[in-house]
Amino acid sequence: MELHHSSVVRTPPDSVQRRGKSRNSRQSYRSCLGATSRLGLTSGLTARRLNTSRRAPKSHDITEKLNPEQLALLTKTEWKMSYVTPMYQFRHTQLKSYSRQLSAFIAAEKQQGLAVEVEGSENSFRVSFSVLSGMAETDEDAESVLIQIFSKPMFSGQDEPQKSVWSGWLACINGNPDYLHSLPKDFICLPLFGSDGPDALTSVVKSWFQQNFDCCFGPLEINHTSLQWLVALWTNCHTESRIQHLKMIWTLPVVPPLQITYTVDPQDAWELWSSVRKDPQQKDRKEEGTSIHLDEVMRFMQGLKSHFYRHFRLDLSAGSLKQVSTALGSAKCIGRIKISNSRYMITTLTLLTESALLRMPI
Repeated sequence: MELHHSSVVRTPPDSVQRRGKSRNSRQSYRSCLGATSRLGLTSGLTARRLNTSRRAPKSHDITEKLNPEQLALLTKTEWKMSYVTPMYQFRHTQLKSYSRQLSAFIAAEKQQGLAVEVEGSENSFRVSFSVLSGMAETDEDAESVLIQIFSKPMFSGQDEPQKSVWSGWLACINGNPDYLHSLPKDFICLPLFGSDGPDALTSVVKSWFQQNFDCCFGPLEINHTSLQWLVALWTNCHTESRIQHLKMIWTLPVVPPLQITYTVDPQDAWELWSSVRKDPQQKDRKEEGTSIHLDEVMRFMQGLKSHFYRHFRLDLSAGSLKQVSTALGSAKCIGRIKISNSRYMITTLTLLTESALLRMPI
């Protein structure tokens, strides 16, 4: 293993032994939540932290609720995630009007010479807003919204249809009810924003939202703790939907930095996770079997790190988890997420909604 290269290691065939916010973010809020903001709230971040327990993943047959084309788009795309502050007077009943307004806004930006060109497409764009019906999990959750921008391929025939050149969506899945109830009635909270397409179009879309709904966007990194939660949540799904592999990418703070790819056999991961879940301390809990607790996640991760250390004499505890992937999806610390299995989309989006709401003003 060379320290300056990425190294790929797999769990040996033997069984696994088991053992019992930033300165830039604050500055962003100061600029976005100044005296002109209709929220009228104090700039800052909430004092809350990620939940220390959450419900074990349940399979949701969302195919009965979502349009097949919409579902295919959501599950075949790696999305770049952002958080969005509450939007003032956003109305689901006005989506057709928003489609026309954003189309006109893009055209106006182009006339002003701003960089909204899309390689291989004509200059004209058509925008479509639509509701992603059935994704809301509680009465407090607003319905998710899908945004698509279409353009004809350059040199296409007159009858050739336009093709999607940019996609995005807004969602709130199992949002914190205390926070949602605290908002003034004219505000709607869709804190998750996923985008896929040219950065220039993403910037224009965000600019239009900011100008029309007095909201603010910021990058939604998926931190070390959230990635560990995803490792546990996805592993917990193994018996119902085989995860096929558990792949983690870690970085260690050496010079030059060392990146390690750690791939775990799915059955080894499941057996270790099962041993953690069978801890005698859990037997007295009323929600045993239905909830996953942070201490279980930490013991699971420690078991994985200890196994790695026994075989390779490298302590992953000194590093940071940067990426995790299974057959159910993948997540990167830089804020990119792919949901490959629609049955567990709600579980993943619930965790991301929680992370996004922690970025909201007090």
